[in-house]
Amino acid sequence: MKKEKISIVVPCYNEEESLKYFYDEITKVSKEMDDLDFEYLFVNDGSSDKTLDELRSLSKKDKRVRYISFSRNFGKESAMYAGLVESTGDYVAIMDADLQDPPSMLSKMYKYIKEEGYDSVGTRRVTRKGEPPIRSFFARMFYKIINKMSKVEMVDGARDYRLMTRQMVNAIIDLKEYNRYSKGLFSFVGFNTKWLEYENVERVAGETKWSFWKLFIYALDGITAFSTVPLAISSIIGIIFCLISMIMIFVIIIKTLIFGDPVSGWPSMMCVIFLVSGIQLFCIGILGQYLSKTYLETKKRPIYIVKETEKDNK
Repeated sequence: MKKEKISIVVPCYNEEESLKYFYDEITKVSKEMDDLDFEYLFVNDGSSDKTLDELRSLSKKDKRVRYISFSRNFGKESAMYAGLVESTGDYVAIMDADLQDPPSMLSKMYKYIKEEGYDSVGTRRVTRKGEPPIRSFFARMFYKIINKMSKVEMVDGARDYRLMTRQMVNAIIDLKEYNRYSKGLFSFVGFNTKWLEYENVERVAGETKWSFWKLFIYALDGITAFSTVPLAISSIIGIIFCLISMIMIFVIIIKTLIFGDPVSGWPSMMCVIFLVSGIQLFCIGILGQYLSKTYLETKKRPIYIVKETEKDNK
């Protein structure tokens, strides 16, 4: 009887130091789950270190190791999508190479799918130990804001680490949008998901590639990808300021005609100009974000470009 297969998709960007630790850990897990076949699909996202050399070495050492190397850095979202497209398993797990996603949880995740009928088992951190407090604060605020704006639920602390059935993976692959926000896409396609909680784990080696600024841009991508509320907010602000300006015009006219009160001078006028101009630029910026996403989608550029795979290394 043919064994079922689990594909482990691992996006890699400058993970030279982490790969050997990850490979050792996932190999231990695969030995414990010996009733299943495994494939390890690493996606080299244009790394500038020796990540690709490590992957070449691993693929020669273990036939279960496959890799895809991009022609340049396309981003983690593209790497995850490429891994899902190229995976061949009956089940697919997405994991980070830095071991912040504990491979030891994989066995429990598989049991929930097989024994309890879930389509996906996701993971979420219940603590953010090791993160700067300000980063943790803004992360929590982001989830509160986006869940109020979007019809798609985003789970606070959710990781990209999850195990999915082939049916769910195919549904995600069918979403070929260029501007990808996977946490939202996982929720958008639906399916029954079980959430496993665990405490934050420090990186085994190397440094995080996610700066505060990159996370901020990623958060904006998530909001614009799954909500049009900011557009409504800009419209409401415009209506409010129109009403305020009309009221102020009547007040100034009445005060001038009845009480002979002169119009306030230059300082107050400049404050009003700066305030209204700031609001206008803010609303134009919101429109610009949505317009830029539409512009990128209409170009229909590839989500990623493959330069090399393990087949070229034989």
